[in-house]
Amino acid sequence: MKKIFLLAGALCLLMQATFAQSERYPLIPYPQQLEARTGSFVITPATRLVLPANRTAFTTETAQLQSLLTQALGKPLRVTKKAVKGAIVLQQNTALAGAEDYTMDVTAQQLLITAGTPAGFFRAIQTLRQLMPAAVETAPALKSIAIPAMLLKDHPAYGWRGMHLDVSRHFFSVDYLKKFIDLLALYKMNKLHLHLTDDQGWRIEIKKYPLLTSQGAWREFNNQDSVCMKMAVSNPDMAIDTQHIIHKDGKTLYGGFYTQEQMKGIIRYAADRQVEIIPEIDMPGHMMAAIRAYPFLACSGEIGWGKTFSTPICPCNESTFAFAEDVFTEIAALFPSKYIHLGADEVEKTSWAASPLCAEVMKANNLKTVEELQSYFVKRMEKFFHSKGKVLIGWDEILEGGISPTAVLMYWRAWVPDAPVKAARHGNAVIMTPGNPLYFDAVPDRNSIYNVYHFQPVPKGLTADEAKHIMGAQANIWTEYIPSEKRADYMFMPRMTALAEVLWTNRNNYDSYLLRLNEQYKRLDLLGVHYRLPDLDGFTEDNVFVDQVTLEVKKPLTDMAIRYTTDGTIPGEQAAVLPDNYVIREPQTIKLAAFSPAGNRGDIYTLRYRKEAYRKATVVKDARQGLKLDYFEGAYKSATKIKEQADSSIRVNNVIIPEGMGKGGGPFGARVYGYINVPATGIYSFYLTADDGAILYIDDQEVVNNDGWHAPLQKSGQVALEKGWHPIKAAFVEGGGGYTLKLEYSVNGSKLQPVPDSWLGAGL
Repeated sequence: MKKIFLLAGALCLLMQATFAQSERYPLIPYPQQLEARTGSFVITPATRLVLPANRTAFTTETAQLQSLLTQALGKPLRVTKKAVKGAIVLQQNTALAGAEDYTMDVTAQQLLITAGTPAGFFRAIQTLRQLMPAAVETAPALKSIAIPAMLLKDHPAYGWRGMHLDVSRHFFSVDYLKKFIDLLALYKMNKLHLHLTDDQGWRIEIKKYPLLTSQGAWREFNNQDSVCMKMAVSNPDMAIDTQHIIHKDGKTLYGGFYTQEQMKGIIRYAADRQVEIIPEIDMPGHMMAAIRAYPFLACSGEIGWGKTFSTPICPCNESTFAFAEDVFTEIAALFPSKYIHLGADEVEKTSWAASPLCAEVMKANNLKTVEELQSYFVKRMEKFFHSKGKVLIGWDEILEGGISPTAVLMYWRAWVPDAPVKAARHGNAVIMTPGNPLYFDAVPDRNSIYNVYHFQPVPKGLTADEAKHIMGAQANIWTEYIPSEKRADYMFMPRMTALAEVLWTNRNNYDSYLLRLNEQYKRLDLLGVHYRLPDLDGFTEDNVFVDQVTLEVKKPLTDMAIRYTTDGTIPGEQAAVLPDNYVIREPQTIKLAAFSPAGNRGDIYTLRYRKEAYRKATVVKDARQGLKLDYFEGAYKSATKIKEQADSSIRVNNVIIPEGMGKGGGPFGARVYGYINVPATGIYSFYLTADDGAILYIDDQEVVNNDGWHAPLQKSGQVALEKGWHPIKAAFVEGGGGYTLKLEYSVNGSKLQPVPDSWLGAGL
């Protein structure tokens, strides 16, 4: 017993030390090496600044440091040539191995930063910025700033630390792109992949083809806009941004584009912040905006949708290649990045298969399939890219039909797990962007940050040498249902901070990360970021009580205000603050929302309360541990629509779907059923995470409805259960593209945990 007490005490002390260090050094991403020291270096208006001997090579970075200090203290620091006591000293150190490496040696007497390149100094400045009080973001003119003493040595684990933004489906202003770049830079991300063209809009000026923007940049409201408008009724962030709406020729049009001069300004802005912009002009598919402006691009002038995707441009007309080369000539001249993204994903090839001209091209080039015809197009474009000194990036579909050894593969199809392995073994560089968890257009839930933080960039199955082909990773933001800048902020922040730490530090210290993240929210408030607030706990969406229940919401941030309504309206900043102990005696519906001190509203929670007696237990004889799973081939868009007769059946240990179900990663349905043996009478909360949809039933009553095709999402519900056996069933549907099913529980407010296998049983 004494040993247990000693262990518990040691763990408590370790947690206290972790909290103290995370609060003192609230850095994201955390440095590779940080040796904590006592004391601090105090910066005042009298502090001197010593610049590198070769100061002209670092003019931008020293100006950025002075700007930060001026904003914090109200005036720039005086520059001196010699290192004096109490100075901030910048020294060039060419011995540092990497372009982004830097060190920071902080004592009470001096703050010394060394780096070999401008990039290294810039990363160090962002570290220094995060060590300063958040108030420096609003130019408060502080009298002094204390930087904690330490010895820090830092470098990135991966060279590609990226974010992708789709500006085609919904458009974003120049100012927002700059704000986006600022956030990337703050958290040491270094790549911005701009998806500039798609079916819904062409967003970059091409001087040789003016119709691409005069016509292709504008559209009437589409079905995606309609969904956003409907959602805006209950969530103002889903409203279409009015600054991108015009009225022309009696029509209401949505859109916009960047002129080449505007883009040059964005590129310069990013370069000053050590962010490289990679342009994507997506072809041969996703080109409807271009084909509408220039119909000759399609094989037979058709415009519209095929069986699955939009009509592509025709790779069998030389005029198509002339157009593509003209476009990419201007793109190559405009963007200094050595990379250009061709896209080459989701190509509807039925028009190619039906084209006599394509049949001739395929015969002449000994191409046996339309997949090889796509590879023919990609390889011709890559050869042209090389003539411009550029490297081609393509989505992982470029593997189909054959890939050249010099192309860079961007992996996104999580249901094709061997794609990055094949590419790396082939010698191709690979950038990891799997949909789960790195598609940030998927609506976040309480598991999202955890899933991103625990993402492993190197796929299983690669040797150490093969793993060197993994350049890094990025998260993608597809904007079909992201119509405003506030919604974009919400979708990627703070998820991006978790990815930033994965890619920079490549170490797992999740508890410390969460503590440091809590210290970041005040800075994000002052920067005007409409981030997603941390999740609230202490309830489910559907709640039950037997006599009465007390709603006690656990606030993740102490300065957060939780407001509520009971009349069905959305809580605003004027709504009543939820009492610490809110007693519920009658059935009702409560809407909750948390607010940051800056007025940023978090998720709106709708809590339904119903009164019921404990459900009686069932007598079960000879139950064998585990559950039965019935499998149903075919596509089911709702778990309620699965047919009765199963195609096959197996046993499983829990409410799970084993790997490998679904032909070729295709759609299917499943039912998992049997009994759950709860060890005590109580109110049980169940949390069902599903990708795509699932419904949980206990005692033949619906407990959690997480139905429909969607990305991984958690839903919850409660049920009052008597001790003993109760029938349990989960109906599940998968739309194709990778799946998840997970069941967790808590009882009477306990910690969330997986339902134990030992609780589950089914007949022999």
